[in-house]
Amino acid sequence: MFAIIGILVVFGAIIGGYLMEQGKMLVLYQPAELVIIGGSAVGTLLIANPLSIIKAIFKGLLGTLSGSKYTKVFYLEQLKMLNDLFTHARKSGLVALEADVEEPEKSSVFSKFPKFLKDHHAVFFVCDTLRMAISGGVAHFDLDQMMEADMDVHHHEQSLPVNALTTVGDALPGLGIVAAVLGVVITMGALGGPPEEIGHKVAAALVGTFLGILLCYGFVGPLASNITKINDAEHHYYNFLRVGVMSFIKGSAPILSIEFARRVIPAEARPAFKEMEAACKSGGGA
Repeated sequence: MFAIIGILVVFGAIIGGYLMEQGKMLVLYQPAELVIIGGSAVGTLLIANPLSIIKAIFKGLLGTLSGSKYTKVFYLEQLKMLNDLFTHARKSGLVALEADVEEPEKSSVFSKFPKFLKDHHAVFFVCDTLRMAISGGVAHFDLDQMMEADMDVHHHEQSLPVNALTTVGDALPGLGIVAAVLGVVITMGALGGPPEEIGHKVAAALVGTFLGILLCYGFVGPLASNITKINDAEHHYYNFLRVGVMSFIKGSAPILSIEFARRVIPAEARPAFKEMEAACKSGGGA
């Protein structure tokens, strides 16, 4: 939502200031310049990246419109999920979780938390670790190292689309100059014609530079930064799961394990202890 508001503010400030200086909007309407810059930007994206990263870029851009899902309400539900899971394991033994981790979608615990099941990587992240703990023979330190390695690989994969989008954004001013140079070439070919025609062609060439710089610093760069923050929030979430699961595997009580997990939640989304306690005591999802 804030990304949409920001885009509207950028457009409003630029167009408003331009009109205040008695500028004519039709002069800025240069579809050929936009085709040159936009088409070249898409082409460089296709040249430099495989299809999987291109899909991830568009998925990330859509994610910026809806904003981060990692809010206090979301974490309260995840804390209750961990509490129910750990309490079930404490009462029935860790082996009792085998059916839950083998088929999470049919689990009596996980099925109550659709937001968790929707994140397939988080499901595998938790279930694969618990599966190794159930099998026995794996030291706590090794399990922790496995989870950290999983987090590092996933975070690296999530950063690839951001790097690709940032590269395209950095190229946009240069592509704007390319469009401007082509406009100058056309203008030079029109020398000797009416002054109005030459002035129009010069204006079209300058619009190319304007569009390249605007798209870079006004849209693509900020959107890439937004995706980075969303990826960081996801990384914090996986660290939250890691801390909670490892605390329980090491022998901590369920309430202490989820308290460890609560303490690593970022401050802006961290629920208070009483909120966590109330959510864990409630029936169903938080």
